[in-house]
Amino acid sequence: MKSLSENRRAKFDYEVLEKFESGIELLGHEVKSVKSGRMNLTGSHCLIKNNQALLLGADIPPYQPKNTPAEYDPSRTRRLLLRHAEIKNLTGRLQEKGLSLIPLNTHLKKNLIKLELGLCRSRKKHDKREYLKKREHQKEIQKEK
Repeated sequence: MKSLSENRRAKFDYEVLEKFESGIELLGHEVKSVKSGRMNLTGSHCLIKNNQALLLGADIPPYQPKNTPAEYDPSRTRRLLLRHAEIKNLTGRLQEKGLSLIPLNTHLKKNLIKLELGLCRSRKKHDKREYLKKREHQKEIQKEK
């Protein structure tokens, strides 16, 4: 699977408990922009409203700015394509205190754009420090090899 964009900040700020894969409803010129790797997931999140999963805060700049419709909003709310059973499951899980649905990355799967979502719990400040120490330790081990 070819990765198109990644939310690197999410791995630092959140502890991923479970991963899901969903489709995303895009316009034609947005598809071209995402396939060229111009999607920005930093600061975006998902929520479930009226039995629909929605992606908020993801930025997709226009593929060709001069040919883009005048009313186009690059950070508009986009619908996620999940099965009804998955949405019901996520709705129940998101009721737990401290859990969020965060987009982790976008990738191509059989020439379709898929969004990997993570059911995440926010890390505390001391957990983030511990994560950084662990990552540095892993880098040192790799250098020794």
